[in-house]
Amino acid sequence: MQYRQLGTTDLNVSEISFGTWAIGGAWGSTNDTEALKGLERAMEAGVNFFDTADVYGGGRSEELLARATKGREKEIHIASKFCRAGDIHDPATYSEENVRAWLENSLRRLGREQLDLYQIHCPPQHILEDGQVFHVLDKLQQEGKIRYYGVSVETVEEGLICLDQPNVRALQVIFNIFRQKPLEELLPKAKQQGVGILTRVPLASGLLTGKFTTGSTFAEDDHRNFNREGQAFNVGETFAGLPFEKGVELSRSLEWIAKGRGSMTRGALKWILEHDEVTCVIPGFKSVEQVEDNLQAEESASYTEEEMHKLRRMYEEDVLPFIQGHY
Repeated sequence: MQYRQLGTTDLNVSEISFGTWAIGGAWGSTNDTEALKGLERAMEAGVNFFDTADVYGGGRSEELLARATKGREKEIHIASKFCRAGDIHDPATYSEENVRAWLENSLRRLGREQLDLYQIHCPPQHILEDGQVFHVLDKLQQEGKIRYYGVSVETVEEGLICLDQPNVRALQVIFNIFRQKPLEELLPKAKQQGVGILTRVPLASGLLTGKFTTGSTFAEDDHRNFNREGQAFNVGETFAGLPFEKGVELSRSLEWIAKGRGSMTRGALKWILEHDEVTCVIPGFKSVEQVEDNLQAEESASYTEEEMHKLRRMYEEDVLPFIQGHY
């Protein structure tokens, strides 16, 4: 396992890390036993960083992480997120009282006294522009409740606003072969300022695994069913904002990325890791097999300059016109 420094922090994290939304809920059925096996396999392979949130399964993901990392609290780093348990548009949601309560609840579920990274969970732009929440996080950091803080953002513009805050040490962004806009300004500026980048939705909700057909269906409680047009939250979180049928069509044209890399999954993750602005990629998982496939991306063949240009052209010509929502 290779490790990368999270911006200018003292955290060196595995370049392949994992997100825990899927094992908490909103991705169809869950299995705690399988989730714990997946977490254990990841740690055996050298993964030392996991991303979660207080709303993933109503705290379920945090509780699973507590069980999996018990006794390894110093070596396994955890990032969690807050605000979506309240009204994200109401400034009162981001008061010290509320943020402190959410943090204490997360720490209790995680069985920890300090969180390595605490992130605002996709707040609206006006909250970031107001900036009061950053003062709250400064205070919690000074108290030692959190080591560092960052923001999970939906748009490039939101990310650039966060970079104006001196103590934001990490940004979490949607970044994948179908979602390349952050390359133009956000990622270079973050690198210049020493801000770490966590890349989520790396497989475009499974589209970039190549396993779907236009006839694929999803469970009623799976966001790939109920959020296709952004009915529940930002549409970019589901299939990277692409209409499902179009995404399947585009994924077919990308089957070549598996050549020399073992699978489309590995090829899609490897493409992200080719960008040195990225600290780590955080795919989700629901099984040990998915963890294994993701882990092998690290050893996959690198992309040639020609291949990188080909993927950029495809994004600009074939993908960009179909992405829904502002990003």
